[in-house]
Amino acid sequence: MGAVGILAFALAIALSIALHEAGHMFTARAFGMRVRRYFIGFGPTVWSTTKGHTEYGIAALPFGGFCDIAGMTAMDPLTPEEAPHAMVNKPAWQRIAVLAGGIVMNLLIGVVITYLVAVFSGIPNPDADFTPRVGQTVCVADQKDAQTLDECSGEGPAGRAGVRAGDTLVSVDGQSIDGFGDLRDAVAKRPGETVALEVSRDGVPMVIDVPVAAVQRIDPATGERVTQGAVGIVAAPVQDAVKQFGPVEAVPATARFTGQMLGATVEGIVSFPGKIPGVVASLFGAERDVAGPISVIGASRTGGELVEQNMWSAFWMMLASLNFFLALFNLVPLPPLDGGHIAVVLYERVRDAFRRLRGLGPGAPADYEKLMPLTYVMAAVLLGVGVLVMAADVVNPVRIFG
Repeated sequence: MGAVGILAFALAIALSIALHEAGHMFTARAFGMRVRRYFIGFGPTVWSTTKGHTEYGIAALPFGGFCDIAGMTAMDPLTPEEAPHAMVNKPAWQRIAVLAGGIVMNLLIGVVITYLVAVFSGIPNPDADFTPRVGQTVCVADQKDAQTLDECSGEGPAGRAGVRAGDTLVSVDGQSIDGFGDLRDAVAKRPGETVALEVSRDGVPMVIDVPVAAVQRIDPATGERVTQGAVGIVAAPVQDAVKQFGPVEAVPATARFTGQMLGATVEGIVSFPGKIPGVVASLFGAERDVAGPISVIGASRTGGELVEQNMWSAFWMMLASLNFFLALFNLVPLPPLDGGHIAVVLYERVRDAFRRLRGLGPGAPADYEKLMPLTYVMAAVLLGVGVLVMAADVVNPVRIFG
């Protein structure tokens, strides 16, 4: 695997983290807040220098970074000289803007990368029709090895049953087919049975009873032969699935595709806890889920594979996806994430609104002491999961090219 590609992606991740923290720093300075430290990494200091009131540095543990702003919470000790510049003494909207500065920076990085790839290479076309359609019907055969099937002839079960090229796949046994993988997964579990395949032909819906052939397949996790079902349908290629756009038309295309990526990122974050058992199992030899979580190590390795295959557009789009993940993950309203701090500020605003209704003045800043147990637990969980995923990326890495 190309070391250059691995190093390039690792540096791109480090730059994304640096820009995230810079988003906090620049926004804080714009509102007259005092930035004490701006560091990439955590733990012991590897290098640092001081300019003005800010110490800039690199720490030993590359798990992120931080921007230390004077008075981020009421617990933060302040010198008399820092008090006028303390974040806690600034208006709520300014505090929220600073806390969101890193999130906005990651979103901006992702959008800029997506736009540039759309103009110079091409992105998945947000206007392409991904409706699952039959490309052709073929015979079915046992699997010979990891890459090839045995030779066969004839139409295959689907063709003999009446399925035709151009048919739109609607459902199988009443379960909707959103992608071709839905059909494959459904019939794989039904060898020797018959499935009711609903298709649309020239706008006319019809249900075709398709017998499912029993074939031998090789389980990629164990290497053992298993019996699965197959019906002999090949998906039709999507027209203009990837499209290169001009500088002007790339703007709305980037906006639409960014929306799709953000939606997929939200789904990924929601499903994240459920994928942890799979990561643990991969440490003991189970097949690694290519759609599961990866660490900086795994992402850099994948970036190296993409560079080795000269797939630079995929390299940059993976970096864009990573920045979207960093942005939305940091919005989760739990400390120590940015979203947790934003939630505290919003809580203060809502609390003060109710106090005004009772004829009372604003309350004191939120007591972060009460949040420290939750903060410690969340920090421990994030660190533990991070170490777990990194271990999996070392002993059983995700390989996108086999």
